[in-house]
Amino acid sequence: MPTREPLIERVMADGRGVLGVIGFMDFDRLCAFDPGLGERLLLTIVDRLTRMLPEERLIAHVDRASVAIWFGPDVVEEAAQTELDVLRYALGDVVIDGDREILPEIRVRQARMPADGVNAQAMLSRTLASLTVQPGAVVAVASPVLDLAALASERYALEQDLRQAIARGELEMRYQPLIDAGEGRVSGAESLIRWFHPTLGQVSPSRFVPVMEAMGLAHEIGMWTLNAAAREARSWQAQGLDALRVAVNVSGHQLDRDDMAALVARTLARHSLGAAALEIELTESVAMSDGTRATQLFDALRAAGVRIAIDDFGTGYSSFSTLRTLAFDKIKIDREFVTNVDTLRDSQAICQSIVALGRGLGIRVLAEGVERRAEYEWLLRHGCTHFQGYYFSPPLKGTEFVAFARDSAGLAKLLAIDPYAMRDRITERLTA
Repeated sequence: MPTREPLIERVMADGRGVLGVIGFMDFDRLCAFDPGLGERLLLTIVDRLTRMLPEERLIAHVDRASVAIWFGPDVVEEAAQTELDVLRYALGDVVIDGDREILPEIRVRQARMPADGVNAQAMLSRTLASLTVQPGAVVAVASPVLDLAALASERYALEQDLRQAIARGELEMRYQPLIDAGEGRVSGAESLIRWFHPTLGQVSPSRFVPVMEAMGLAHEIGMWTLNAAAREARSWQAQGLDALRVAVNVSGHQLDRDDMAALVARTLARHSLGAAALEIELTESVAMSDGTRATQLFDALRAAGVRIAIDDFGTGYSSFSTLRTLAFDKIKIDREFVTNVDTLRDSQAICQSIVALGRGLGIRVLAEGVERRAEYEWLLRHGCTHFQGYYFSPPLKGTEFVAFARDSAGLAKLLAIDPYAMRDRITERLTA
């Protein structure tokens, strides 16, 4: 399929018209436990879509699980919305995969070009970002008879419980170590929110985060997360671990606030924490959704001394000029390319390119999702020295993280590479 660039060229050439975006919202959840299933479903949905549309429609693959349709200047918004609604209904029909019946969650959005003060690239990014705003059916695998009433009741109960989760003390933070292999130390941790429900047990973030964003709780819970992480980082300093940095994820909804930089500054002051101890992480799609606003926020944060990292790098469509303009301090290679990188040539090419890009721009590159020693060794041999993943450690409680950070001997064993084995692997690579 055409990608983002041909679509943008057509939109700019026409100058006006209606853009539609269709998102397969189950893709990441399915890929988390069965990547093959996620790919098969995506291909099935795209096949359905292409067979339903007339040949003159331009369809482009614009994100991992999203496609865009350019209706052009001759289709009015009402007609485009009607067509999108029909497509959503048809694409959401049951997909049979082996002995499973799966109901895909499909969302659609549309935007009009020209939009005041927004170019075609920004319009597309905003439309893609809007796919996460409203809740949909959180159902991946369905039984032959779907009890919609029961699903609605379950969703409502989850929303009500999430509203009270902070007050009830059900939210906790975990800290996954960030490893600097070049210096042989723990450089910090990514803070990860966990919800421990009194009756449901631990609720997966993939389940409650979309609900949180749909309910408008992203800012409230996001500020709770920022405060908890800052408090923890201050405790590390009190225990003599002064060089550690805590990374906090920020959602697109938080970026929409004009006072975000001031809120971060007040949080740091409240916990007597220096700005150098904080790193803000954003996904690639969120960071690129509004270039002007993001640039202003990043400039304000970096001027104060806060670091900025771009998460899941390689899965979005950021341009080199935007990457240079926003001036990130760190880019994180998405786990999709890290998994089995020691055996997959396409992943190897992507990882090597990202490492070279980071080196050229003077930006640190971290590989996330490192779960096997072979992945770590391959990445280290090819210039990546910053890591995160279960090979080193799962997310830990605060006290457990402190113990891990102090265990230099244990980390040294994880980082050590047999020089003879390294020589043999290099020889094999050169003679292959």
